[in-house]
Amino acid sequence: MRTLAIECATEACSVALFEGDDLLAGDHRVLGRGHAEHLVPMIAALPDKGRAARILVSRGPGSFTGVRIGLAVAGSLAVAWKAPVRGYPTLSLVGAMALEEMDGADITVCMAGGHGEWFVQDFAAGGVPLTPLASLDPAAAAVRGASRQIAGSRASDLAALLEGDHRALSLLPDARRVNALAEGVTGGDTSPLYGRGPDARLPA
Repeated sequence: MRTLAIECATEACSVALFEGDDLLAGDHRVLGRGHAEHLVPMIAALPDKGRAARILVSRGPGSFTGVRIGLAVAGSLAVAWKAPVRGYPTLSLVGAMALEEMDGADITVCMAGGHGEWFVQDFAAGGVPLTPLASLDPAAAAVRGASRQIAGSRASDLAALLEGDHRALSLLPDARRVNALAEGVTGGDTSPLYGRGPDARLPA
């Protein structure tokens, strides 16, 4: 079965096409902005224009715009190809990737969030969550603490605030590594995972 993976919830934008567990082709770019302009051409550049029997897509948390773009493109392709879509949390992918590179049974993922906050969560191998997702300001994240190993776009910043010996790995999610996710981490829920409440408030 061919699988198309889409990951554009952070400043990184990536796509990958798999035949079973084998990576056929992929692309990973750190864009910051411009995911809407790059994502579809990146998919079109894959073999057979990325056509697959199923689609995996990140639900976030991360950039509000990036999360929506990835889900919208996945949904459109699913209709065109009559392919099922499965979602996964971005932090789970970062945790799974990190634990393939670092020694240890668990890891804390710390990624940039909105309004100066950080998304923080602990994971076991395969991106299996050990704690709930939290969106915290740096001081609160330091009080929360972390595993000895920390990965993500704000890993070094969090490690610098903590006492003790912590190993930090700067890491962004990569669709080419979705096979690192444990079975059960992906699912049929493709609703956006924002990680924090909306900024807008309805009038009283």
